Amino acid sequence: MIKQEKSQSKERRILHSKEKQVLVILDAHAILHRAFHALPAFTSPQGEPTGALYGFIAMLVKIIRELKPDYLVAGYDLPKPTFRHIVYENYKAQRPKTDNGLILQIEASRNILKAFGIPIYEKEGFEADDIIGTIVEQSSASWRTNLQSPPSNLKIIIASGDLDTLQLVKNNQVVVYTLKKGLEDTIVYDEKAVEKRFGFQPELLPDFKGLKGDPSDNIIGIQGIGEKTASELIQNFGSLENLYKILKQNPEKLLQKGIKPRIVHLLKEGEEDAFFSKELAQIRKDVGLVFDLKKSFWREGFNGEKLKEILFHYGFASLIKRIFENNQAAPAGFSEGEKAVPPKAGREEPPEKLKIALWLIDSRFINPSWEDIFAFTRTSSPIQAEKELLVKIKEENLEKVFYEIELPLVDILKKMEGRGLLVDIAYSKKLSGQYHQKLEELGKKIWRAAGEKFNINSPQQLAEILFEKLKLSAKGLKKTGQGARSTRFSELSKLADSHPVIKSVLAYRELAKLVFTYIDVFPKLADQDGRIHTKFIQTGTATGRLASKNPNLQNLPTRSEFGRAVRRCFVAPAGKSFLSLDYSQIELRIAAGLSADENLREAFLVGEDIHLATAGRVFRTAPEKITVEMRRQAKILNFGILYGMGVNSFAREAKISREEAEVFYQEYFKNFSQLVQYLDGIKKQAEETGYVQTLFGRKRRLPEIHSSIASKRAEAERMAVNHPIQGTASDIIKIAMIEISDFLKENYPGGISLVLQIHDELLFEVNDNIMEEAAPRLKKIMAGAADLSVPLVVNVSKGGNFRDLKP
Repeated sequence: MIKQEKSQSKERRILHSKEKQVLVILDAHAILHRAFHALPAFTSPQGEPTGALYGFIAMLVKIIRELKPDYLVAGYDLPKPTFRHIVYENYKAQRPKTDNGLILQIEASRNILKAFGIPIYEKEGFEADDIIGTIVEQSSASWRTNLQSPPSNLKIIIASGDLDTLQLVKNNQVVVYTLKKGLEDTIVYDEKAVEKRFGFQPELLPDFKGLKGDPSDNIIGIQGIGEKTASELIQNFGSLENLYKILKQNPEKLLQKGIKPRIVHLLKEGEEDAFFSKELAQIRKDVGLVFDLKKSFWREGFNGEKLKEILFHYGFASLIKRIFENNQAAPAGFSEGEKAVPPKAGREEPPEKLKIALWLIDSRFINPSWEDIFAFTRTSSPIQAEKELLVKIKEENLEKVFYEIELPLVDILKKMEGRGLLVDIAYSKKLSGQYHQKLEELGKKIWRAAGEKFNINSPQQLAEILFEKLKLSAKGLKKTGQGARSTRFSELSKLADSHPVIKSVLAYRELAKLVFTYIDVFPKLADQDGRIHTKFIQTGTATGRLASKNPNLQNLPTRSEFGRAVRRCFVAPAGKSFLSLDYSQIELRIAAGLSADENLREAFLVGEDIHLATAGRVFRTAPEKITVEMRRQAKILNFGILYGMGVNSFAREAKISREEAEVFYQEYFKNFSQLVQYLDGIKKQAEETGYVQTLFGRKRRLPEIHSSIASKRAEAERMAVNHPIQGTASDIIKIAMIEISDFLKENYPGGISLVLQIHDELLFEVNDNIMEEAAPRLKKIMAGAADLSVPLVVNVSKGGNFRDLKP
């Protein structure tokens, strides 16, 4: 807490000084882009997209309150090629087409700034960063014109949504105020902060990008030089000009500084690319515009009536209250005392009832805040918000899932949290020692394979080793949001057979997650009775599944021996045992019921192994001739279809050729044609209505189903296929929890406690003397939680710890 307060105090000193006047320059495009991706797709009463606009205005209000600008201007991109596109046709070529909804909101944001009295600067052929760079240059104390001399005590704050303008930072005179996470968590970069993050001065950032490139802008840099090496070169030699001067005059100096011969060779070969990339990354400060500081005194141009009219049009009631209420005489009413929500609500989370209501209406609001609730309901008080939400619940036919499933579950989850799970602390500590030793061994093995030590936990350094030094192919791997090659577990798994180091890295990643997420954390989280009390998040997923934190017990691993050992940490107290009730293949059973596919239903009705049955049909093979590998491939196909898996993904997962995968796919479609027709119908419904729903009416809105961006549209189609099935499974186990809880109150008060739910499984602590009697009764309730056209099968297992449960 003390450290955080010191950090905040430092930022206040950076931002505010009584002796200085403040000019804030808005990087409008960057903030709008950030808001568009951070917030759900709000719409106005007229159906216009407003999510980015709402975030933009909220950010603007935050900027005005926190930064207290005397002068305020905005820089914009224009939708035309810049000089960078002219000299380099591949500049930003990899970026997807801008979403139409965002384009509309970018245009609308201009009217908002006009109402605020904030001048807009833009210039054809240049980006907003160049506009900002020129304004900074012309506003510096050294700049003079016959029109105006900027005050020598002017402080410039660039407010942005990204880090592209950090190269403009200069001492404490020019700083960047940007976002760390979402739209609330901000950070201020002065010169010291930039140096702390990168290891060199801000003005050297273009040189840095000249060496390593910038995947987000498709700037190539020097192929083979990654972030780690580029940083090392800049820290040792400064600018590209100085680096190449030394390289040409005395290359031995590079070797003396520990630069490897391979890198020296790459520098020699890549000189032209390096300087060209630096030119592309360098923000221009000579755009043909004249900045007039006097016209940037925004309060003089503030038009309150016009702003109210715009906010009312978009339905931003909470923003109207925040800006105007209590202080209408001052521009925008930005007094320190004003809050968008009541003081108490500003400090605490909303009641579960309101969070659940908003989440059911639009499941894109994950664990919603007061801000989300007031923005959606266009109200400014909890009472008004609740009234609007309950009306909407009725209008959307969500009363059954709201009143009969979600609300009754609230108290059940609180009791589960209060009960907690008993941890074997001694075993946990013993496991920690073993796993830390194994981590050390794996780390050394990876370093030997790489030929050097590096930070295995750093995605950038790992990517440099794998793709630049070891020359592994990145073909088929996804990229990060910044355009770099992803080193996520799921992506590296695709390369498992390409080099021995990959399997070691994957093992290291798995073990590190187990150690630092679970094993080392358990003793710290346990209370005086040795119990851990996870926090269940009822509104934590879009499909209705529960989430949990501190620790996250929804993702307890089961597939590897390492992972299963973590479950061994949880034990039943003396005189009790664990009882696990686990739905068997519930999603496939739901798919059979919803689609009424005759072949799928028949397999479940006669009690066949569904994956053997599928393998027999797809491979046209008698049951006795089906191999383990054929069943594995059929299992991948069964579940993959429900998650929208395509032919390429199936081929990769099943480790077969694309041609074979295509044949199996077509055979599956022939044999389970009603299931395929059902899934196609779900996609069509999503396109027509904009949402899909579960058997019990839980909805998931999918506005991206109409996106002009193919990848977003494809993702929405996958969600459309998956939600009715996975969401229905979530509903069923919640109904089972409610029915079992009612049963336990009447029949076994104090003798049985529900302690955990993990997706399709319920875990109970049961008194040993009633286990044999109670287990079949609970199984019967769980199996009868929903009426499908195929039976719900529940597997029962018991034991003294969570790993070693047996039928």
